[in-house]
Amino acid sequence: MRTTITIDNDVLERAHALSDKLRTPFRAVINEALRAGLDHVERPIKRRPYRTKPHAMGVKSGRNLDNIQELLAQIESEDCR
Repeated sequence: MRTTITIDNDVLERAHALSDKLRTPFRAVINEALRAGLDHVERPIKRRPYRTKPHAMGVKSGRNLDNIQELLAQIESEDCR
């Protein structure tokens, strides 16, 4: 099928250079590049699940990390002593 598209100069030069290097018709290079590009675009990006590792913070006994306001009040009162 014949169609008209606009190709940037740098892409056109690379395609022509590759065509000459591989001694392959320009049309074949363009079709293969489009196939590879479309395959890449269609594939979902594989991402690893985000995981955090627990870290011992050495919190003194009697401290509760669930209530940050209370924890800050306790720490600030110790600093004032």
